[in-house]
Amino acid sequence: MYLVNGNLVIRDATNDDAQQLCIWWNDGRVMAHAGFPNGLGITEQEVLTRLQTGKDSERKGRLILEIDAAPVGEMSYSAVSEHVVEIGIKICEFSQQNKGAGTQFLEMLIRYLFEAERYRKIILDTNIKNTRAQHVYEKLGFRKTAVRKNAWTDQLGELQTFIDYELSVTEWALR
Repeated sequence: MYLVNGNLVIRDATNDDAQQLCIWWNDGRVMAHAGFPNGLGITEQEVLTRLQTGKDSERKGRLILEIDAAPVGEMSYSAVSEHVVEIGIKICEFSQQNKGAGTQFLEMLIRYLFEAERYRKIILDTNIKNTRAQHVYEKLGFRKTAVRKNAWTDQLGELQTFIDYELSVTEWALR
């Protein structure tokens, strides 16, 4: 995949991205909302193996987000069924957060998944503490479908609550 919108690019992650992904995934500040405040503790070789074998247990499509040709974050997607896909996004470079790029990257991916891949519904979840993400998802038309209280215990032993969202192709077209 290679999507472009001005100075924003979404592209497939390659072996050359293993080092950057390793840095981000091991940074607890980046990974805290995903429930890993100490980072993943993964090696660059483990990331490389996941990218090479496609055995990324979390996601099927691993994407790199670039602004002005510099990597700033990642996205992922995975088919849940023939018509439903789950997505995730992290703007990992803190200097690029809260500037609107996340919304633009999501719009690019949503359009691609609905128009090119023909999915009918996109789902995602976010930590209830991640109010910035909730605002973006709701601005894009995602609906809250559930709140999963104390659904997961993070690395520090703290229970975490998540909000589930979904967006149908019809809702996207009507927004």
